Amino acid sequence: MSECRSNGCGCAATPITLSEPKTADARLTRVLYRIENMDCPTEEALIRDKLSKLPGVAELDFNLVQRTLRVTHAPDALPGVLAALRSLGFEAEVQDAAALTNPPAPDPSPTHWWPLAVSGLTATLAEVVSWLNGGNHGVVIVLALVAIFTGGLSTYKKGWIALRNRNLNINALMSIAVTGAMLIGHWPEAAMVMVLFALAEVIEAKSLDRARNAIHGLMNLAPETATVQQADGSWADVDAKTVAIGSRIRVKPGERIALDGKVVQGRSTINQAPITGESLPVEKGEGDPVFAGTINQSGSFEYRVTAAANNSTLARIIHAVEAAQGSRAPTQRFVDQFARVYTPLVFAVALAVAVLPPLMLGAPWLTWVYKALVLLVIACPCALVISTPVSIVSGLAAAARHGILIKGGAYLEEGHKLKWLALDKTGTITHGKPVQTDFAVWGDADPAESRVLAASLAIRSDHPVSKAVALAAQVGGVALRDVSDFAALPGRGVRGRIGGVTYYVGNHRMVEDRGVCSPDLEARLSALEAQGKTVVMLVGEAGVQALFAVADTVKESSRHAIAELHALGVKTMMLTGDNPHTAEAIAGQVGIDCAQGNLLPEDKQREVERLSVDGKIGMVGDGINDAPALARADIGFAMGAAGTDTAIETADVALMDDDLRKIPTFVRLSQATASILKQNIALALGIKAVFLVLTFTGQATMWMAVFADMGASLLVVGNGLRLLRK
Repeated sequence: MSECRSNGCGCAATPITLSEPKTADARLTRVLYRIENMDCPTEEALIRDKLSKLPGVAELDFNLVQRTLRVTHAPDALPGVLAALRSLGFEAEVQDAAALTNPPAPDPSPTHWWPLAVSGLTATLAEVVSWLNGGNHGVVIVLALVAIFTGGLSTYKKGWIALRNRNLNINALMSIAVTGAMLIGHWPEAAMVMVLFALAEVIEAKSLDRARNAIHGLMNLAPETATVQQADGSWADVDAKTVAIGSRIRVKPGERIALDGKVVQGRSTINQAPITGESLPVEKGEGDPVFAGTINQSGSFEYRVTAAANNSTLARIIHAVEAAQGSRAPTQRFVDQFARVYTPLVFAVALAVAVLPPLMLGAPWLTWVYKALVLLVIACPCALVISTPVSIVSGLAAAARHGILIKGGAYLEEGHKLKWLALDKTGTITHGKPVQTDFAVWGDADPAESRVLAASLAIRSDHPVSKAVALAAQVGGVALRDVSDFAALPGRGVRGRIGGVTYYVGNHRMVEDRGVCSPDLEARLSALEAQGKTVVMLVGEAGVQALFAVADTVKESSRHAIAELHALGVKTMMLTGDNPHTAEAIAGQVGIDCAQGNLLPEDKQREVERLSVDGKIGMVGDGINDAPALARADIGFAMGAAGTDTAIETADVALMDDDLRKIPTFVRLSQATASILKQNIALALGIKAVFLVLTFTGQATMWMAVFADMGASLLVVGNGLRLLRK
């Protein structure tokens, strides 16, 4: 319920023209207005009512937490928009868009303590003098007037603007209520109501600043300067915003990394928790990416910049979360629609309470007018309306801190409704890098000799299975042999001569083509393939000498994630292009409910559509072939999005690293958010319902009404901020 607090009556609004209008009509443009101290739906409703009636204005997009308003309008409508803002008390200045390429953290809501102190002191004195005098006195009236106008002059000004624009916001209601209290002789109470209103607004504004700064606190992760190599080879500290792509930067142990880049010299361990939410530091060497805002721990290294400061992974995360705040969640849309009906209805009830009993029943006017004024004080639905954006932004900020980038309040609120989660296999459940899992000699072949022969051939192939066999031998320290007459056999394997003997390394089909398969070998191959493994064999002049089984190993985190999802009531299905045997084997290892293999991208999309009949479905993937299924799912999760522009920009939820356990975390956060939204609605409406009853029974006073209204606002804001600790 907090109002615009600034010098005088106006707020500084700064429009920034966006470079690329994204509207359906090319003649329209989008302008972003930064309105300092725009804190709550009161200002939003006032501005929305005014601007929506202007010719040429097509769309209004408010972001209360970031204090921005994006207006889509015809180019010639800009002067009219600025004039309309000025008529509402907002002073607008047009600035160059480049001035806010890297917007600073928002200033805290300004607090003018001395008028509030004077107002509180004089209101208290008015109460004391009234009590000592046994009622009103000239001194009481003077003290009350001083209290009202030192603490409430801004409220009166904004209330008059609201009434002039036919808007019944809290300023208008408080102005009417306080004025009515003075007219019926309740001077001390009128003064104290205005003081309490002003004080509660200050407290609420400070609480909202905490939610607002939760996102902008991310900006402080990246240092302002970086140690950059100069043209003459020397090193100097340079403003990070001015560092060009391709520059070479040196990082010392303990320093934060200023910009995105790739390591060109040195090794170290990096704490990437601020970006990816990973709990353990990550080893980095030449060619590995590093991200702005992460912390270098042990070694010193140099890296080359790959993205400017305003386009780093951290900057894109901040931008994405800020943009997500502007998308209204279902509960927020419902509350906004409810508020538009609720306030005029309560005002009409208050008017009826003031007039009908005296006219129709001969009841005392002062008694029923007083009850009507109490109703006006508690009529504003600000506690109800402010609860949703505060809760949503707190949830988005909490998720971002854990490496979960949620692209809209709707996904955060709806995530707990997931019934099914479809998952790609490679890179999602598994590491995506085949490794040798089994080795066995066949017949009386020598194990060591077989390893050397197979690795000498496999290392010359670029097939992932061959690479896995060669890597396993190299790790074992074998000395490779020279190979002559090397040839690749498409779809089967490779061939070469070693020491004058021809050897083959190939798959099941190659063995059958060579005519060296046997029932025992077939049984062994079938057993390994049933486990989801790919088998290649070393074949010499005497036949098969050794078997090598290769598999894409399962991430340990995948097992935990699937178990947590099942505990949360989410069913799981694997969708993969691999063969059904492999799909079933991997699914069995991690506990997935069912698996589908041999699927093309369109097949994955079709499976997701089929599952959606049972309820909301999510899809997890990390590749282009997953895009159709990700788009069809109610919530699409992109794995390993750190440093990936496309994933951050297009995914509904981007997991900044490859840890599948972030999805159960997301579901639990969604549950907490939905629960807090329900609690806040119940608190806001419940408190008002109680005081409506107390008002009609004659037990509620204006003091109590102010405490009820502002107390409800503070309760829902504080309750929403609890999500920051999740």
